[in-house]
Amino acid sequence: MTHRGRAWRRLQRLKHGTRTQTVEPRSCWQEKQWRLLYSRSAKLKRAKQLGRFWPRREWEMMLSDAQPIKVLFVCSKNKWRSPTAEQVFRKDPSLQVRSAGTSRTARRPISVADIRWADLVVVMEDKHKARLRAQFRDEVRYKRVHSLDIPDLYRYMDPDLIDLLKDKVAPLIVDV
Repeated sequence: MTHRGRAWRRLQRLKHGTRTQTVEPRSCWQEKQWRLLYSRSAKLKRAKQLGRFWPRREWEMMLSDAQPIKVLFVCSKNKWRSPTAEQVFRKDPSLQVRSAGTSRTARRPISVADIRWADLVVVMEDKHKARLRAQFRDEVRYKRVHSLDIPDLYRYMDPDLIDLLKDKVAPLIVDV
């Protein structure tokens, strides 16, 4: 016994005049123009309607431009070097800056919240980096910490200190 196919059944229906339910095409329905549907302009238009950014690379660029880099400057007493760095880089709109000291008697002692806030931690000497790793081991583990090797010889807003800071910090910010 063989099974009869769809074509045979269709012929039988036509011979006997019986018709099954037919679907009439909608008058408003149009054939999709696939060539136009997947063009770049169509995707951009649809993304704009949905309130999304497309392509993703443009979206990432817009996000990186929108969020300033958070930089924490650290010295011993937060008296001269790190406040100078904070003052110098505060004017830059692409940065948010704070300063703190590693000493307990610092004007503004460093806290866990400061380290969690920062995207980039810039210390003035290697001993500050060691102190941060000793005091805040877990928080500093995944942070970028850079030492500038600037000795404690400068006063607040010393022109030589400002030049040193600009020369040493600018490449670090570009890398972030």
